Amino acid sequence: MRFSRPMWVIFGLLFSGPALAQGWIEYSSTTDGFRIQTPGAFEVEEIDYPSEYGVVFPARVYSYENGGSRYSVTVVDYRDSQRLHEARIKELDDVYLPVYGEVEVRGSIAFAATNLRKRGGEVTYDAYHYVNRVDGHQLQMTNPDQTRTYAAIYLRESRLYILDATVSPGTPPAGMFQQSLEFIDENGETIRYRHFDDVVRILR
Repeated sequence: MRFSRPMWVIFGLLFSGPALAQGWIEYSSTTDGFRIQTPGAFEVEEIDYPSEYGVVFPARVYSYENGGSRYSVTVVDYRDSQRLHEARIKELDDVYLPVYGEVEVRGSIAFAATNLRKRGGEVTYDAYHYVNRVDGHQLQMTNPDQTRTYAAIYLRESRLYILDATVSPGTPPAGMFQQSLEFIDENGETIRYRHFDDVVRILR
């Protein structure tokens, strides 16, 4: 289910209480095409993201930490997947299938969700989700140290968005962070898809 902006503002007021008092802000990245509500300014770091099939993809991590709580958006760029997998075919003397360049992208949500579950702890919510017809998945977990994780993963035009809010015990739920993601164009305008198939465009 996708909240309209007024609905998730109400959601935040109801469930984020003290965190809102500290001053939530709207953060936008036209570089990676998203907008989200966050309790503080993000720091940005470029990383290597090891994939399910042994290829390393470029990624960017937007993160904010406050006390024992951490909020992050990781954007993995799979748009060069076919070329990277073709290079891997040569490295492995052709004992490899070209289709994995596409399979890698299509399976990226499931792979990211598996990595989140591997942290351990109790999974309390684990289901399909979508934002404005962009397919995804949401997870909520109670971790061994009693922190709570609110995660969401979405794939849009061969870029993977991994939202991860892990909050310390006694902290209000991070529902607003998890629910407030929007996709934007290079001008900062919200992208609204009319059909699910419009979002795919894998490796194009």
